[in-house]
Amino acid sequence: MHYEEKKKPIRTIETPMVSIITPLYNASQFILQNCKSIQSQTYKNWEHIIVDDASTDKSVSIVENLAKTEPRIRLFKVKKNKGAAYCRNLATEKAKGGFIAFLDSDDLWHPEKLEKQITLMLKENQDVSFTNYLHIDEDGNSLGKRILAMPKLSYKKQLLNNYIGNLTGIYNAGKLGKITAPNIRKRQDWAVWLEAIKRSGKPAIGINEDLAFYCVRKGSISANKLKLVKYNYLFYRSLGFNIIESGWYLLRFFCEYFLVRPKYIQLLK
Repeated sequence: MHYEEKKKPIRTIETPMVSIITPLYNASQFILQNCKSIQSQTYKNWEHIIVDDASTDKSVSIVENLAKTEPRIRLFKVKKNKGAAYCRNLATEKAKGGFIAFLDSDDLWHPEKLEKQITLMLKENQDVSFTNYLHIDEDGNSLGKRILAMPKLSYKKQLLNNYIGNLTGIYNAGKLGKITAPNIRKRQDWAVWLEAIKRSGKPAIGINEDLAFYCVRKGSISANKLKLVKYNYLFYRSLGFNIIESGWYLLRFFCEYFLVRPKYIQLLK
């Protein structure tokens, strides 16, 4: 999926730095396009922090070559594979920006994503924002599915289901502080956005525009819904809930997932 970069620079009074965090593991097929979608942003004040999780393919060499001509790319290497949560937390620690965003190595952004979100957040004094996103396959083709961002997302609503696509969210680290994720294999991003909304003290704001593209990879953990039941339970346990409380919230999660969440999913022709 390719885009033409706009020639006009962003016109805002402030252009705070955005730290974009990407965990990397054996993604040589995707990482070049991932980086290009960031380089194509109309908003220029960013740094791209990539943490390689002991890749065994050509992922690192691709990023190193890009970094030779793109000083905004910062690459860190982990000697032993430790998972996405560890990599995101390490990148968060290294981040210099006042705002933090996430983009996994196989996902892409629309060129105006950062500009539209940061402009709105500054204008409306919002600490957390997110957007619609579209599903694509490994070749960048549309899978005909849109995930909608609800206009306002409260802490209580986010507790019952993860309504923020990690590739769409941005939070104001300058105001909320840096947020680290629990070291669980999946759903750690859910905990980050829940904590961000909690620290903000007000709902996250959703933007009803398709500004990100989520790659559905064959055989991924996310594609197997049954496996995610375990990770949903571990998510609630990571929040400090006991076994009974976690089980109760898991039941409420299923009610939300099957009865409410479908309202925010559109199948495209």
